Amino acid sequence: MGIESILVFLIVGAIAGWLAGLIVSGFGFGLIGNMVVGIIGALIAGYLFPALGVTLGTGVLAAIIHATIGAIILLVLIRIVKQA
Repeated sequence: MGIESILVFLIVGAIAGWLAGLIVSGFGFGLIGNMVVGIIGALIAGYLFPALGVTLGTGVLAAIIHATIGAIILLVLIRIVKQA
């Protein structure tokens, strides 16, 4: 993986984590936290979507949507665990 790919990966993760933080109110983790949430969300969605047969297309916009949905799932799970 080249340096450009890593930068795109981090930028997509940061945007996805930020969007998920806006959608799931009460969560904001700063730049590094948003990157981590976005990257973990992308991993969750990368496992979950193919298992369900869902495809969103290709490209950076599809990757951001994909990672955002996964990050929302992650944040909702964190909220459920914190309430328990």
